[in-house]
Amino acid sequence: MPDYAYLALTRDGKRKRGVKKAQSEQTAIAALREEGVYVLSVKEQVDVWWRQEIYFGAKVKLKDFTAFCRQFATLIRAGVTIIESVRILAEQSEAKPLRQALTEMGSALASGRAFSAATAEHTDIFPPIFIHMVRAGEVAGNLDEILERIANFFERENETREKIKSALTYPIVVGIVAVLVTIFLLVKIVPSFIGVFASFHQQLPLPTRIVLGASATIEHAWWGLLLVVGIGYGGHVYLKTKRSYHRFLDYLKLRIPVFGVLIKKSLIARLARTMSSLLRSAVPIMEVLEIVDAVVGNRAIGEVLTQAGENLQKGGTLSGPIGKSKLFPPLVSHMIAIGEETGNMDFMFEKIADFYEAEVSTYADRLKALIEPLMVIVLALIVGTIVMAVILPEFSLYKTIS
Repeated sequence: MPDYAYLALTRDGKRKRGVKKAQSEQTAIAALREEGVYVLSVKEQVDVWWRQEIYFGAKVKLKDFTAFCRQFATLIRAGVTIIESVRILAEQSEAKPLRQALTEMGSALASGRAFSAATAEHTDIFPPIFIHMVRAGEVAGNLDEILERIANFFERENETREKIKSALTYPIVVGIVAVLVTIFLLVKIVPSFIGVFASFHQQLPLPTRIVLGASATIEHAWWGLLLVVGIGYGGHVYLKTKRSYHRFLDYLKLRIPVFGVLIKKSLIARLARTMSSLLRSAVPIMEVLEIVDAVVGNRAIGEVLTQAGENLQKGGTLSGPIGKSKLFPPLVSHMIAIGEETGNMDFMFEKIADFYEAEVSTYADRLKALIEPLMVIVLALIVGTIVMAVILPEFSLYKTIS
C-alpha cells in the first residue's frame, strides 16, 4: 500500500504531521478522521532522497524501542499508573525522538486522553501494530497482558534482525575491503611495473594485459567510471518515485541467490508473528491484514495479502490466495488452512512464526559459516591474480634469456 503524508489538527488545536498507509487517499482521510483529528491535507508520499534524509533522524532504533516496550510492560505489571510510567520512561530514555514523544504524551494523558489515542499522534515513533494492540487492550481491559505481548513481539523481531545483520555484515565488510585493496594495487602498485614491462619488447601474457588495462582505466578514465555510477544512481533515484520499480525491487530481493532465501524466511516469520499477536489481541482480521502489509514492508508479499483480504470479503479463505502464490511455501498455506478449520488462527500463526524464526537463525548461522572462508578465498584470488599478472612477464623474460 502507498504512504500518504498528512497534516492535521488534534482536538487541542495542535498541528500534527505524519504518514499513513492506505489503499487510497480517501481511505487515508477516513482512517485519520476515525483517530479524531481534523485533516488539513493529504498527499501520496514519494520515496525520494531528500525526504529520506529529512525523516531519517526522527526514527527510533528497534533495540531502543524494544527496551522501551519491555520497561513499560514491567512498570504496568508492577502496578505503576500509565501516566507515571510514561513520565519515568521519558526521563530515562536515551533516544531523543522517543523522549520527546513520551513527554508530549504525558501532557495528553494528563488532560484525559486515552493512551492509544496519544500514541496515534506519534505514528513516526509508534508502529501500527503497537497502536492497534494497545487500543484492543484498553477495550478488553487487559492492557498489562497486551504490553507483555508487544514487548515479546519486538524482542523476537530484534533478535531476528540481529541474526540477519550478523550474517550480512561480514560479506559486506570483506567485499568493501576487497574492492579497496584491488583499487590500491591497480592504482599504486601495477603502474610502477609498466616501464619494466615495456622494456621487455615482447607480447605480454593475457592476464598481464587485462590487469594493465584495468589499471589504466582506473588511473586515467576514473571520471568515466564516476559518470556511469552517477547516471546509475540518478536513474535509481528517479525510478524510486515509481511504484512499479519498488515492486520490482521487492520481487528481486526475494530471488537473490542464497540471500533471497534468508530474506523470505525472515519476512514470513515477521508476517506470522504480527498476525498472531494482533489476532490474539482481538483485532479484526481486515485491520490485521492492513497492519501486516505495513509491517512486512514488501510489495510483492503485500499484493498477496491484498488478494487474501479481497478473498475474505467475498466469503473465501485466507489460505486460498496464499496457497496459490509462489512466494509462500506450501507449509504456510497448509498451516493457515488448518487454523481456519479449527478456529485457532492465532495459535497456528504463532507456530509458523516459531518455525521460521528458528529457520532464520539456523540459516543465518550456516550462511555465516559458509561465507567467511569463501570471502577470504575470493579476496586471495583477486590479490593472487594481480600478483601473478605482474610476475608472469618476468618468468617469460627469464625463459627467453635462458
